[in-house]
Amino acid sequence: RSCNPPVGNLATGRTPATLTTCGQNSTELYCSYPDQNLLQQAARGCGQPRCTKCNANQPDNSHLPEDMTDDFFANPISWWQSAQGVHREEIRLDFETEFYLTHVIAVFKSPRPAAMVLERSQDYGQTWRPYKYFSANCTATFGLQDDLVEEGSMCTSRYSDAVPCTRGEVIYRALTPANKIEDPYGPEAQDLLKLTNLRLLLLKRQECPCHGSALLEKPQRFAHYAIYDLIVRGSCFCNGHAEECELANRTADTENVVHGKCVCRHNTAGDHCEKCAPLYNDQPWKPGDGKTGAPNECRKCRCHSHADSCHFDLSVWLASGKRSGGVCDNCRHNTEGHRCQRCKPGYYRDRSKPLSSAQVCKPCSCQPMGSANGTFSRSWRCHPKTGFCYCKPGVAGPKCDRCLMGYWGFGEHGCRPCDCARDCDQHTGNCFNGLLFFCLPPSYDNEPFFNIPIGGRIPDLVQMPTNESEDEWKWNDHEQGFSALRHPEKCVCKERVLGSVTDFCQMKYAYVIKARILSAHDKGTHAEVVVKVKKVLKSGKVKIARSNRSIYPESWTNRGCTCPILNPGTDYLIAGQEDSRTNKLLVNMNSLVKPWKAYLGKQVADILRTGCK
Repeated sequence: RSCNPPVGNLATGRTPATLTTCGQNSTELYCSYPDQNLLQQAARGCGQPRCTKCNANQPDNSHLPEDMTDDFFANPISWWQSAQGVHREEIRLDFETEFYLTHVIAVFKSPRPAAMVLERSQDYGQTWRPYKYFSANCTATFGLQDDLVEEGSMCTSRYSDAVPCTRGEVIYRALTPANKIEDPYGPEAQDLLKLTNLRLLLLKRQECPCHGSALLEKPQRFAHYAIYDLIVRGSCFCNGHAEECELANRTADTENVVHGKCVCRHNTAGDHCEKCAPLYNDQPWKPGDGKTGAPNECRKCRCHSHADSCHFDLSVWLASGKRSGGVCDNCRHNTEGHRCQRCKPGYYRDRSKPLSSAQVCKPCSCQPMGSANGTFSRSWRCHPKTGFCYCKPGVAGPKCDRCLMGYWGFGEHGCRPCDCARDCDQHTGNCFNGLLFFCLPPSYDNEPFFNIPIGGRIPDLVQMPTNESEDEWKWNDHEQGFSALRHPEKCVCKERVLGSVTDFCQMKYAYVIKARILSAHDKGTHAEVVVKVKKVLKSGKVKIARSNRSIYPESWTNRGCTCPILNPGTDYLIAGQEDSRTNKLLVNMNSLVKPWKAYLGKQVADILRTGCK
């Protein structure tokens, strides 16, 4: 829930500043009327005035500014008094921080002023704004309507009578029926209630009606302002996130003092709980909701125990759909990222440890001779999730410490391709048979690729995790991978292009299909590729159904590659010949093999329907 600190007297323990004090330079003789209800005494007169001396340097005769804010129960007859003859006096109370004001009460010993202004500052005295004007005649003095006539007016005549001549009160309430506020922590409430300084401007003295009976005393001895008590009720300002406050800077630790530093809750921080705590900036800070009671707590950033603080980033917040905007500061333990969720360059994540472990990121362990400076980023020595090193051409292994299958001669420049139709000895380069290579184009470089053993199955790429998935693919002692992007010299095939209608028709293709490559097998004397036929645009003597069947590559390169290149998991437009005796669909260098595109399929279908007659 939202919190409310207790209300107390903000003036307690704080000394007001005034322009003058009686007896500052020398002893003054002053007079005042006795403390009684003059209206009840009117039939018998006002009584005799009492005259005595004031000297600011004599404790028994001084009436200093701090006497206004002392304990009025313990010292009921102490007061502050101005110098004689002043018309304009100022009483100013400066606070060390921001507070909330509820009401002000001034109890005068002298007659109340005929004109007075109560002001507040919210910027430590740089600028001032009025709370209330007080005058016996608001229109004549301030040009404002009296709130006795017009409710909500800034001026009132309610507290400007000369009677009573002593103990007359001036009262100001910040919240009245005319200015109701639903949310005490909203901008409207803060504009009205928050203050750093309070000032009373006493602008015009007025005489007690009994003054005419005191002909024996000099009039100037009554010409002063005097205040018994200045009571400023309010609380520390905590934005709804604290219900108690503690000692702030420069505040005397006096009993009953309302301190200004909030003891924050709801994961907030600051003297006024005006911001989120260092590690709790995952969403924008908000004040507590005084209307609904919602606490609007600050939410902790997900830094996985690798940072002590975070900051709110609006762009991150908006990009997440206003779900999370925290960015961790100064990630430790070799981590980085908005949430310290990935390892820094040169390190990779140890999957055996939780993400919050201080040892979650391990340094890369790459073979210096076989590893490159960085394939995807110059600062990366290994993949930050798998720890696999980035290898030089022809080099394999998680640490780049051996040649790829089909390569030999491990050294400073990587490994050289075998000059064989199959694999070769990695040390001597001598050829021996046994493996069939299927090469993949650059668009598949982010996928894991494997050499396919005899009779083995090429995994369906759609089912294989990418480098960014949670379950990283792993190396083992029997698998070695390579990519055509990194080693384009491994498989090179001259592809046939779709030329003119005449060129296409002259090839007299026996079949034209759309098919997905599923697997490949080396039968020793020939290769067999299993495909899933998705669409039959043309067929000859060999019947073709929309199901799985085999096609047979006839062309080989001296590096052990089938041509045209057929990539597992990819849909192709395939146009080729058939062997009706063996019921086989053939594919060779004269075949048209193109990755399937809808427009390409339509173009070939149109040619078959209208062009080849």
